[in-house]
Amino acid sequence: MAIKTFREVIAEAMSEEMRRDSSVYLMGEEVAEYNGAYKASKGMLDEFGPERVIDTPIAEGGFSGIAVGSAMTGCRPIVEYMTFNFSLVAIDQIINNAAKMYQMSGGQWNVPIVFRGPTGSAGQLGATHSQSFDNWYANCPGLKVIVPSNPYDAKGLLKSAIRDNDPVIFMESEQMYGDKMEMPDDEYLIPIGVADIKKDGTDLTIVSYGKLMKNALAAAEQLEKEGISAEVIDLRTIRPLDYDTILNSVKKTNRLVVLEESWPYGSIGTEIAYMVQQKAFDYLDAPVKRVTAPDISAPYSPDLFKEWFPSIEDVVEAGKSVAYKK
Repeated sequence: MAIKTFREVIAEAMSEEMRRDSSVYLMGEEVAEYNGAYKASKGMLDEFGPERVIDTPIAEGGFSGIAVGSAMTGCRPIVEYMTFNFSLVAIDQIINNAAKMYQMSGGQWNVPIVFRGPTGSAGQLGATHSQSFDNWYANCPGLKVIVPSNPYDAKGLLKSAIRDNDPVIFMESEQMYGDKMEMPDDEYLIPIGVADIKKDGTDLTIVSYGKLMKNALAAAEQLEKEGISAEVIDLRTIRPLDYDTILNSVKKTNRLVVLEESWPYGSIGTEIAYMVQQKAFDYLDAPVKRVTAPDISAPYSPDLFKEWFPSIEDVVEAGKSVAYKK
């Protein structure tokens, strides 16, 4: 077993699948000559050549449409966006073509495609480069949405996404690309749609995903010191959502906090809170708490950004609130 970074395992997962299946290719801005904007495709051009690792113009709508068409005719493209903020230029191709094609064609056309790249904020990048669109894409039937929190999960889930016959949105984070983890030498896959309990607990459940899992686990550790045992669930997949793991945990702990970077209106936490009150209302000993970004765009000022971003302290406060220990 070797210690590898998040960016290394992303390149490794794509390379392994490209060696396994000649129909898989990668395209996007700076993925080839520059080895990826965040070096997540380092070395792939040298191995696979310019026909399978393709630099594109800054024209997300154009190259996303090309990729969708190629997926309909036998290829398995991986489309990298420099940031999912730029995917808005291609959202018509993603939503109205990739996501809907299977249904509109009566099952005649599959679109096996992965749209991947960093999501959410990464520090002082301003309002237009700090947005989380996981709940936007999860709102659309026909798409699968994956947001891993660590290198091990990222590799196994990306390999599963590339092999999937449906379009997959695979969201990463600039702030996770340097994260390191001991990785197994043998090949493995992680099934899409299965959450993971990262920490067992008895007093409350904390649900999160992506880079905010670090805050969730840190908050659970702090709550433990104050006599509150928190179970921490990493969703890993946003659509399809693993409702059973959440419900089983809430039935055990009787309290729930949902942590995410999205804005509060129509968020993933909103869906989870609705589902829990529908199917586990009698088990709840406190109202569900959501910890999200405020209902404003991300500020540029570092002091304001610190106040805007969901913090460990925010989660601890929410945990104490539902445990009635504030």
